[in-house]
Amino acid sequence: MRIAVVHDCDISDEERLMVDSVYSAISKKYDCVKIAFDDDFVKKIKNFDYVFNLSNKGGKETKQMHVPAVLDKLGIPYTGSNAYSHAVCLDKITTKIILRHYGIPTPDFEVYNIGDTPIDIKKVSIVKPSREGSAKGITRDSVVDNIEDLRKQVEKVHREFKQPALVEEFIDGIEVSVGLIGNNKNLEVLPILEIDFSTLPENLERFYSYEVKHYYGEQTNYVCPARIDKNVEEKLKDYARKVFKVLSLKDYARMDVRIRDDEIYFLEINSLPQLVPVYSDITKMAEAAGYSYDELILKILEVSFKRNK
Repeated sequence: MRIAVVHDCDISDEERLMVDSVYSAISKKYDCVKIAFDDDFVKKIKNFDYVFNLSNKGGKETKQMHVPAVLDKLGIPYTGSNAYSHAVCLDKITTKIILRHYGIPTPDFEVYNIGDTPIDIKKVSIVKPSREGSAKGITRDSVVDNIEDLRKQVEKVHREFKQPALVEEFIDGIEVSVGLIGNNKNLEVLPILEIDFSTLPENLERFYSYEVKHYYGEQTNYVCPARIDKNVEEKLKDYARKVFKVLSLKDYARMDVRIRDDEIYFLEINSLPQLVPVYSDITKMAEAAGYSYDELILKILEVSFKRNK
């Protein structure tokens, strides 16, 4: 079996480390080659039997779905979710509508399409671009408690991202991340990761803004397993499995959650979480579960094999 580790062309140093590390892990057991998602991709990929997909970029308004869509057309199996699930999870608004329909708790929210202006504010809220990941567009000013600031942040999202603005109740509580590996009855919920912002410099916000996420990771305190009530933990795991199912996720995923007064709120669903050694949240959770990095990568690959039999 020939396996291609597919990655984007324009990648950061972190992403290059991820690609090289995934390639190294798979190469210890399988015939493996790194392939860029470039203009010759369709021609090159036909020579492979399987793909470990790491492509998370895309066009002007879409991300993550191009490689799965092409591979589905060509009949080449791959790791991770399909184009449909990536499209749903990329749009935070659509995700929240689906979660609410299935009784999965998520913060109250409002949507402001381009040209719409808020007329009031009921609760302290956080304003986000509706179709971005990695905390893009989220700053300390994104949390608002008055109508003037709310209007400024909504207008900023419209201007900078050309997207609807998601205005979500700000949950001032414990931030956790939930990672899952597997499918159906073999779906495993990894030890829950708590993100403790109390160790950050005093002038920084206590939530995952772009600045905190990308520049203060080493000063953030990660606790795994999370320091949460056992009953809350079991309830959270049950909800996470349900989310995985209703969004038709495959092989692995990660979910951002806040807990306030033992009440659970799902914020965002990452259908293609990054796998940067040590840095990425899901690698921290896997380590707490007893998996080395190479074991994590091979487990993702082999649960995908089983699904595609």
